[in-house]
Amino acid sequence: MEKRITTGRLNAFFLRLTRRSFWELGINDATVERYVADVLTDFARSDNLYRIGSQAGKKLDSVVEILEADNPEMLQDRSPLRERSRRKYLGDYTLFMSGIFRSHVEHCGFLDYYLQEGRRSYWTVSELDLSFYRTGFLLYQELSQKFEYYSGALDYMRKAYFAAEPGSDPFAGFLRQIDGWIKVNTTAN
Repeated sequence: MEKRITTGRLNAFFLRLTRRSFWELGINDATVERYVADVLTDFARSDNLYRIGSQAGKKLDSVVEILEADNPEMLQDRSPLRERSRRKYLGDYTLFMSGIFRSHVEHCGFLDYYLQEGRRSYWTVSELDLSFYRTGFLLYQELSQKFEYYSGALDYMRKAYFAAEPGSDPFAGFLRQIDGWIKVNTTAN
């Protein structure tokens, strides 16, 4: 029960920041705002961020590794639903990394690839959802078509609300905010 309450509060925290950042950038799409806040909430837990592993058990942290994963579970089940799940994860992962950790992705020289793969992954999800007669396909088309825009909005949010102090670790501001939020809100339970 405590995990659900904490997750709910964390989601509310991210939704507030996402709405504020998007509003400041002139983005007025409540569905996308909620989706992005959900991605941030999900990936606040590192086991969700790095949920795909290799056959040897190594957690994969690059898009190329994820696409080429030799995970036996993936190799055995090549169903459209499994592909949708993998592509949704890739879209979410590339959005998160290219937005919140853009400086790291740029430093490694992956930004263009992540943007391209994120667009492609969300478009694949939209096509699969359409073929399954799921109503959510429009959201994934929107995320695909404006992937760079939403990634940039996350980068803006990071700079505006999770900024690290000059000369410090670029991840420190984000991690400090989340850690502080978790301590304050979990001790209230």
